[in-house]
Amino acid sequence: MSRIIVIGGGVGGLVAARRLAHLGNDVTLIEREPTPGGLVASREVAGVRIDTGAESFATRKGTVAQLAIELGLGTDIVEPNPDGAWLRWDDDTAPLPKTGLLGIPGSPLADDVRRIVGWRGSLRAYCDRLLPVLRVRKETDLGDIVRRRMGPLVLDRLVTPVVAGVHSADPSVVDVQAVAPGLTQNMTTQGSLSGAVMALREMAPAGSQVQGIRGGMARLVDALVRDCENYGVRIRTSHEVLGVASGEDGGWDVAVTVVPDAGLEHGDGTDAAAASRRTSADAPVTGEALHADAIVIATGFRAGLRLLGQTGVGADGPAMPGPSAWPEPSSVTIATLVIDDSRLDAHPRGTGVLVAPGTPGIGAKALTHSSAKWAWLAESLPAGRHVVRLSYGRREADDIVTPTDPVVDQARALSDAGALLGVDLQPSSVVGFATTDWPASLAFATVGHKARVKQTLRAVAEVPGLDVVGAWVSGTGLAATVEHAITTASALAAELRGARRLDRDE
Repeated sequence: MSRIIVIGGGVGGLVAARRLAHLGNDVTLIEREPTPGGLVASREVAGVRIDTGAESFATRKGTVAQLAIELGLGTDIVEPNPDGAWLRWDDDTAPLPKTGLLGIPGSPLADDVRRIVGWRGSLRAYCDRLLPVLRVRKETDLGDIVRRRMGPLVLDRLVTPVVAGVHSADPSVVDVQAVAPGLTQNMTTQGSLSGAVMALREMAPAGSQVQGIRGGMARLVDALVRDCENYGVRIRTSHEVLGVASGEDGGWDVAVTVVPDAGLEHGDGTDAAAASRRTSADAPVTGEALHADAIVIATGFRAGLRLLGQTGVGADGPAMPGPSAWPEPSSVTIATLVIDDSRLDAHPRGTGVLVAPGTPGIGAKALTHSSAKWAWLAESLPAGRHVVRLSYGRREADDIVTPTDPVVDQARALSDAGALLGVDLQPSSVVGFATTDWPASLAFATVGHKARVKQTLRAVAEVPGLDVVGAWVSGTGLAATVEHAITTASALAAELRGARRLDRDE
């Protein structure tokens, strides 16, 4: 049995710890916050538990769904309302076109496309079908591709709001290979960008491209924690790893300390259900030194880079990019409103609204009408009550991170929600309000990020007993995070078994 320390208790860390424990290893997980889960989190607002981080997962490969099934949540996997979202630009609003990918229209002359970009924009976008596909270099900039092929109206009114809503970044700083794998290859075979979009849509499996879990995605974290504990994983929350170093006789020495009042600065609204997940009652109240045969770094990327720098990565093998080579990711604020207003029963903007940059009078980049999107949530609310989530913060075209609204208070959120939903919402209708800050949490799909990650993982692979998981190395989204964590943990377990066999042979 190998001793392994997983540093970081987000979904990537929990999945890696679970996999390693299932394979017979002695695992300890260290998490700085009071509760595990990372960007999959919830809080109670107006008496209902609401996701304040990820609220769904991509269905590709069925990775997350399979994990949910293994954890006993298979019968609680649900699909969202198929009505879809709307788009807001200038002073107008319309449903998001149906045959698109990241806002790129597959049918440029379709009525729902013309409704947003007009005849001029649609005809310019249709020129994509007539232009030859010429390449003199590898294309990475999604914004540049869309602008050249379909024109500025499609870019500004369709693609930018969608990409900003999903990746918190302007398309011009987003790597097309990261957010739309296969798009440029299909441009070559199909002869146009719109043709590539349609080809990718036809290859996608039937049904919704995202799913959720009845009761909220935080239930996945609860189930992961329970399964980890059932297999003997020791989960220490409110603990921070100060540093790691190579052990004198091999393995790793890990310095750990208690973090007082962890998580309070993020406004995570820890509730009683989340607090019950804490398993650090028997942990020391002062710093201590732990030893492990292997470590898995599963923190956010800045903390991960700091810890990797202490491991000697790159000293005797391929170098990894230094901290200054990594641009700052976006920070996001989620504002949640619980509103009593029966006018919202009609779901006036479908499941939500994406906002084009520069839309006057609106600070949010997106709104999700959560109780319209998820039937289970609507069923849990009294008649006429609704839950809406607004997102603030994005990376602009000049690669400058725009801070979230300095004061995302109830008045600002209510004003934005009313404007986006087309309903004059009154302060008296608000029965619950909360904000959750996610600093340095998104925009890991920027140009150059995949190359930096590849270089980093190549360097990490040269250090025995060391691995790294998490969204910043796997790619944005639970599907990518879970798949990479499972693969990485399985490979590490095999590496440790091989090392033990070698020791016995010697």
